[in-house]
Amino acid sequence: MALEGISLHVSVTISPENVTRFFEFFKPVYEAVIAEPECSFFEVYQSPEDPGALHWVENWSQSVEWLIKVQLTKPYYQEYLEATEPMFIKPREFKVVHHVEGYSYAETK
Repeated sequence: MALEGISLHVSVTISPENVTRFFEFFKPVYEAVIAEPECSFFEVYQSPEDPGALHWVENWSQSVEWLIKVQLTKPYYQEYLEATEPMFIKPREFKVVHHVEGYSYAETK
């Protein structure tokens, strides 16, 4: 049985020399997104073998339709997308998945 909400998984690949510049534009959007009341989780990952391979996971308490119609139309994405999309050396990949009840663990210390 799926839990309420969705998980958005995004992967981008940029040249390693652009990573610092990418994060200059990414950080303000990250801060805005985690301030959204519907966002319950946001974590970013980087490949140690390929520093330009970046991945992140965002968990939302809403539906994919809400994500598309409401969240992804927020104005704070515009400057980020205009600045970072030219850095991509491969097309951005994303998928939306649903949580599965009984298979969720998070340790907090």
